[in-house]
Amino acid sequence: MDLLIRNVQLDGKPTDVLIEGNRFKSIGTGLDGTAEQTLDGSGMAMLPTFVNMHTHAAMTLMRSYADDLELHDWLENYIWPLEAKLGEEDIYHGTRLACLEMIKSGTTCFNDMYWHFHGTARAVEEMGLRAVLSSVFIDFSDAAKAAEQRALSEKLFRESTRYSDRIGFALGPHAIYTVSKDSLKWVSRFAEENDIPVHIHLSETQKEVADCLALYGLRPVEWLEKIGFLGPRVVAAHVLHVTDAEIGILARNNVNVVHNPASNMKLASGRFLFRKMEVRGVALSLGTDGCSSNNNLDMMEEMKMAALQAKLLHDDPTVLPAGTAFEMATVNGAKALGIDGGRIVEGKLADCMLVNLSNHRLAPGYRLVDDIVYSADRSCIDTVICDGRVLMRNGHVEGEDEIVAMAREYATRF
Repeated sequence: MDLLIRNVQLDGKPTDVLIEGNRFKSIGTGLDGTAEQTLDGSGMAMLPTFVNMHTHAAMTLMRSYADDLELHDWLENYIWPLEAKLGEEDIYHGTRLACLEMIKSGTTCFNDMYWHFHGTARAVEEMGLRAVLSSVFIDFSDAAKAAEQRALSEKLFRESTRYSDRIGFALGPHAIYTVSKDSLKWVSRFAEENDIPVHIHLSETQKEVADCLALYGLRPVEWLEKIGFLGPRVVAAHVLHVTDAEIGILARNNVNVVHNPASNMKLASGRFLFRKMEVRGVALSLGTDGCSSNNNLDMMEEMKMAALQAKLLHDDPTVLPAGTAFEMATVNGAKALGIDGGRIVEGKLADCMLVNLSNHRLAPGYRLVDDIVYSADRSCIDTVICDGRVLMRNGHVEGEDEIVAMAREYATRF
């Protein structure tokens, strides 16, 4: 369905935007009004929507379930035992709640790693979002488990073609301490052969680094380079405990690094060396992580936290300005995933949002991007469009009450 948005503010000017199918067709003034659907954008500004580059969507079901714990204690004694009880339907309902939250806060694409791939994919398909999905790959260096995980990855890759082109497939080796060297090398080969991304947690804790040094005499980034794992397909989340030499390795191998400030601060995992990475040219984007370690999926909040944390860490208020934070949350993520979006430009995928300029958080309105990063919240977002389809209008998403009611049942079950 073609969609014409009239008289919306784009780059500070009243503009008409015509979406034809799933792409921006024409951007200008006085555009032809023969589109099947027309929206009045008066009093609104159009912006690209967010790309959440690291999350575990269905962990919405564990929001506030296990807080204020050290990472490995949190994982091994609380999260993994509960996850073992979850089935595909549970993942489906948790992901629907995640998709609702992301739509409400302006995210239309996310990079996910979680169990029960098809439960996640079904929810994304129904909710109309865009996502790159990977199943968690963990073998704990057990040969039989490794063979099982490889076979499952191959099977899911074949089966992923049943979904629309809004859903991409990735491999999700959890981390170097949960996946064997042979499996990591297999993941790298399979990704290369099939032109798909690889999503991994990397250098998230000091323990991970210490254990890697004890086992291999190398730090995690050094070791992954040695085994031939690193490259432009790799999306590495966290990347906190790295040396200057490792940052150089990441830059040299064109690895995509995802900063997750809220989760990192909550788990006291470490400090993100933004300036050193930026200077070396490392590709940087933003993610929320899952709702059990954040506890939300709000990329507006993530942008502000990233910018403020960087200024405090570097003792410099000019570090990570609003425009950079906004690009990390939008176009940088799209580039990392190979998605032709992240900007409102003719020919690009039609993923965008309309923010209400009358909202008190956007007044008096000197610089819109600065307001979005430092002042706005989800109440400023009126309309969200993904792949040319309106997913939210006037702040309402179809079916949202039923989604929330279903999710609330899990508090009793757990």
